[in-house]
Amino acid sequence: MKSAVLAAIGDELLSGSRIELNASFMAGEFHAEGWEVRRIEVISDTENEIIDLLSRWIGKTDILIMSGGLGPTHDDKTRYAIAEYLSCGLKADNELYDKILERVKHDPRRYAYTEKCRSTQAMIPELSEAIYNPAGFALGIKFERQGTRVFALPGVPFEYEAMTRQELPEIFRHDSRRTASVIILDVPEMEIAEKIPEVINHKDLHVSILPAFPQVELIIRGEPDLVSWAESLTRSKFSDTVLPKGSRSLPDAVLIEARNRGVKISCAESCTGGLVGAALTDIAGSSDVFNGSAVTYSNESKHEILGVKTETLKKFGAVSIECACEMAEGSRKIYGSDYAVSTTGIAGPDGGSREKPVGTVCFAVAGKNGTRSAVRKLPGSRSEVRTRAVRFALSELWKALKLNS
Repeated sequence: MKSAVLAAIGDELLSGSRIELNASFMAGEFHAEGWEVRRIEVISDTENEIIDLLSRWIGKTDILIMSGGLGPTHDDKTRYAIAEYLSCGLKADNELYDKILERVKHDPRRYAYTEKCRSTQAMIPELSEAIYNPAGFALGIKFERQGTRVFALPGVPFEYEAMTRQELPEIFRHDSRRTASVIILDVPEMEIAEKIPEVINHKDLHVSILPAFPQVELIIRGEPDLVSWAESLTRSKFSDTVLPKGSRSLPDAVLIEARNRGVKISCAESCTGGLVGAALTDIAGSSDVFNGSAVTYSNESKHEILGVKTETLKKFGAVSIECACEMAEGSRKIYGSDYAVSTTGIAGPDGGSREKPVGTVCFAVAGKNGTRSAVRKLPGSRSEVRTRAVRFALSELWKALKLNS
């Protein structure tokens, strides 16, 4: 099995002020192609750390990809560390850098800045090759030593992805049948594992179990025929709660179900602040079934926009099943939709009480045959409560669509 090592360079990653995204993206692509990812490392912006990384992995893995440290500022050390490791100086690849400048010649300000950065961002070690950056302004670096292909790429995620696709097309041509994703709702991960031991324990399959309330995603990898068998078996065991084949996510499943039934959907949101609608509209083509989302944060807006009764707000409060039901029904009315989902709750960190602690969120789905509702106590920070609320709202909407209720 071929192997890869992925490394991210940056003090901002170690301090937690930025989240590392590149290695996780590339690890998924390597796994899908059947490679072993031997290690993912995050290291600081120092030449010694980078040289140590190169020394430890060159000759021991087929590919080493580093991200970060190629910008024009004082803390960008990658090109200098590689030159030190290769015992050589630096040179400018002006031909490739001119190609980057050509892209911004219509913008004088950006052109001037990019030209100013030439003295650093066009520089690569003399014993390496430059990598054209189709999405940004810093050249990448590549070389090979002791059977290891080394790539140093910018840390900006969209630049990193564009350059890996450009330089490693063989990794992105993998047979999609080698990997299957199965998303199951409302079933604990241990129960899933106990119900399909022949899949989980199969010696020729690699199965990852990824819980994210209220769903659990199984990533199944292996030979195409074996993956197909495992996916079919898993889907048959959880036929009532598994998302449809072809859906890549919960929002995608909602849109697919709405299209299949020829219905329109909408939202009414309070504590989630438009995140449910955003999750749906992140997917291209959602406008054919999604009519809109009303973000009604105040009691006044709930009443004036969605028609939530003043008596309901006074008697039960904004965070209540009764309010959630009227919000969903109001959304269905103002958007002319067939189904509408609502969220109203206390995301925190303040605002809770003994009766309604932080994390209390009420949901409702109004459909052609009535309104169903639920209340959940969701754990975590404000951001985590909102994220979980979005997932639960979408799962409730999907179940209502599936049951045609």
